[in-house]
Amino acid sequence: QVQLVESGGGLVQPGGSLTLSCKTSGFSFSTHEMRWYRRAPGKGLDLVAYITQFNETRYLASVKDRFTISRDNAQSTVYLQMNGLRPEDTAVYKCRRGVWGEFGQGTQVTVSS
Repeated sequence: QVQLVESGGGLVQPGGSLTLSCKTSGFSFSTHEMRWYRRAPGKGLDLVAYITQFNETRYLASVKDRFTISRDNAQSTVYLQMNGLRPEDTAVYKCRRGVWGEFGQGTQVTVSS
């Protein structure tokens, strides 16, 4: 079955960096767009970034130039490099298979001094 397992979250000070990973299995990773979403406390689900099977990328305006999404098809893994983290980036981050597919369980990112 399809599985997506995120890792790499944690507590970081403002201005710090984290790299999230989403290891997948159970489907043809290289032929799928992959997405990162986040849900901040008390707020809705936001699309943070996506990467197509052709390595085209798009970002939420507030993270553009700070976050970088990438993929390793050999490892069936998608990454989210996050630099210059701000308190407002605090959220549960989840990866998703494509536009309508399954979510992972999520990983908590907390940005606080």
